[in-house]
Amino acid sequence: MSELQERIEHWFGKIGELNPTNLEARRDVELVITKLDEGTLRVAEIQADNSVKVNEWVKQAILMLFRLREMAVSEAGPMEFHDKLDLKRDYERRGVRVVPGATARYGSYLSPGVILMPSYVNIGAWVGPGTMVDTWATVGSCAQIGANVHLAGGVGIGGVLEPANAVPVVIEDGAFIGSRCMVVEGARVGKGSVLGAGTILNPSIPVIDAETGEEISRGYVPDYCVAVGASRKREFNGGEFYLPCVLVIRRMSEGERHDKVALNNILRDHGVAT
Repeated sequence: MSELQERIEHWFGKIGELNPTNLEARRDVELVITKLDEGTLRVAEIQADNSVKVNEWVKQAILMLFRLREMAVSEAGPMEFHDKLDLKRDYERRGVRVVPGATARYGSYLSPGVILMPSYVNIGAWVGPGTMVDTWATVGSCAQIGANVHLAGGVGIGGVLEPANAVPVVIEDGAFIGSRCMVVEGARVGKGSVLGAGTILNPSIPVIDAETGEEISRGYVPDYCVAVGASRKREFNGGEFYLPCVLVIRRMSEGERHDKVALNNILRDHGVAT
């Protein structure tokens, strides 16, 4: 892999010169995209120290792909597409359930047991086994979604390609992301955590402990938390205004199974639904 990485980094240094006639560069780039599609390569991974390692050279390959491919027409049943990238295929062999209206781009990885309702998964994304991508949810480029995650209806998981060192959105195993939540710009949701409906999470939004009022982090909901969108008062020269935050209203024990009835009651007590 180090040799392939060196070649990709070499070509990326010449990205301004690349076009579809650069067959040698395209061969190397297409190999990376195939490995992404098969799940043998990932854009980002969680390390032993809980940090997220970004494989910048893999993102570089994705960026170069758009320069090395030409626009082409493709068809899927009665639908026609005009794009530079293919759609994923062979879902039965992959063990993935795909409902009509769902679309996943080649170069994204869907693990066995994934269910796609009418939704969209972009190139570079990795979706873990047993995860549900519900109706009209979007998994953006390079986002990393863990196992047994539920992205509820209308959830927006932001994508990130540039700059190459930017950390993608990470949703860890067992998380539940409520309807119409927006998780973007490298934000992260920890294992087993729950976001109430409509919560917006990005690296500039503070995550606050409701019990203490202390700021826990920016853009990161720790493991096994129930969190909701909220706002806090701030004073400016022009007056008092309310800015968004995310409020942790409960901490669950590690590995605690989600009791949907109990969670719904907790959220409804705070005026939030799943």
